[in-house]
Amino acid sequence: MPQAKRIAISTPYANTRDFCRTFYEETDSLYRLSFLLAAERVKAEQCFVSGLKDSLKESRVFKEWAHSWARRVIIQNAVRVIKPRPMGENGPPNFNSSRKALAAEPAEIAAILELAPFERFVYVMSVLERYSDQDCSVLLGCSRRDVNAARIRALQQIGSVMELHVKPQVNVGSWKPTLDDNCRAVLELQLAPYLATSA
Repeated sequence: MPQAKRIAISTPYANTRDFCRTFYEETDSLYRLSFLLAAERVKAEQCFVSGLKDSLKESRVFKEWAHSWARRVIIQNAVRVIKPRPMGENGPPNFNSSRKALAAEPAEIAAILELAPFERFVYVMSVLERYSDQDCSVLLGCSRRDVNAARIRALQQIGSVMELHVKPQVNVGSWKPTLDDNCRAVLELQLAPYLATSA
């Protein structure tokens, strides 16, 4: 009697091994995302670990989407832990970062960590992760108008902080420090679509 051949059927869905590989290969990037959202190490680790656990439970994600799903789950866990709300809701914003901790970070990272939680989430999600305003509003439970306003505030604050960071390094003389033309052009290109829609 002939033996039946075992045929391995490849599934298009990610499994536990796929998510473990994603979290292993992208540990630094995923933790950095978690840290930028949480703004403190303990909560960042909590969001990272919860993101891994939640990813391992998911069985209906295509393999090709495992990377973006892992990032999304970390964002969802950070939203649950930090509970960022637009300005004016639930009292004054809760800043998580201490000045001592910020001093240890590069200026670019410290500028993001200094943002109020809602502005920080919007900046990281919409600018760094390139989520649409609609996706941001759904994940954060707010309006697209709130997302747009928070992004503008975040970009303004980061620009101000970075400009202050550049000024002490400049030799004071007749030359007046300004943002590099290339940097200004990039900022204007990023801001133009958002400013046009708010007019």
